[in-house]
Amino acid sequence: MKTLRLILAAVTAATVSVGAFAADQEKAAAPAQWKPHDMNRPRPPVRDPGPPSDKEFAPPPADAIVLFNGKDWSQWERKPEAKDKDKSPEPKWKAENGYGEIVPFSGSIFTKEKFGDCQIHIEWATPAEVKGSGQGRGNSGVYLPGHQEVQVLDSYQNDTYADGQAAAVYGMYPPLVNVCRKPGEWQSYDITLIQPRYDAQKKLIKNCTLTVIHNGVLVQDHVDLGGGATEGNLLLQDHHNPGHYRNIWIRRLKSE
Repeated sequence: MKTLRLILAAVTAATVSVGAFAADQEKAAAPAQWKPHDMNRPRPPVRDPGPPSDKEFAPPPADAIVLFNGKDWSQWERKPEAKDKDKSPEPKWKAENGYGEIVPFSGSIFTKEKFGDCQIHIEWATPAEVKGSGQGRGNSGVYLPGHQEVQVLDSYQNDTYADGQAAAVYGMYPPLVNVCRKPGEWQSYDITLIQPRYDAQKKLIKNCTLTVIHNGVLVQDHVDLGGGATEGNLLLQDHHNPGHYRNIWIRRLKSE
């Protein structure tokens, strides 16, 4: 019996070691194994997402709210930098040639409307000319309505902490796999956000959950974001790095 217990313990330890980043996706009550931005945390395996399909970059569905069509940022407001003397709400990001371009140090931008349960589609690209490394390569982010950030980063042959690479829930969940395309190539996020639920006494009864598909590949599978707000603005981050966005739309979901 003692021998059997030792064998079982060894098998369990090996399973946890191999699937460390996947286990972090589970709603476990045990303390987290890794601290935020721990460079010792295993990196997700790299996988080729294949060539982009027409479906991946398809036009918005009929019931979608188009937030950016490549022509203007009229659905957005600017969040000025703390030291910025210009507090104007008008976004300073460029909009031309069918896509938007981050103007570094001009401030992040957020939607004028707030959203609850929603499906979000965003296409993005980091600069074709690689400059910098780690968190300094094409860094931006998609801040979910009322919740955390889904990281935007050039993670193609670019090492950084696992919970800070592209498609990570920043500081929490690495993606299941790294399916980043080469610098300069267009990429897509398809995000489903289901907000937390509260009872009549405002007690949390169901946590917020998030699913992310990156370049057609599932990378965040109903991960637990906890409680908090039930609606909020969608925000695109100015992390002082250049980058591009296009074809941004959102659908309100009527969940039970």
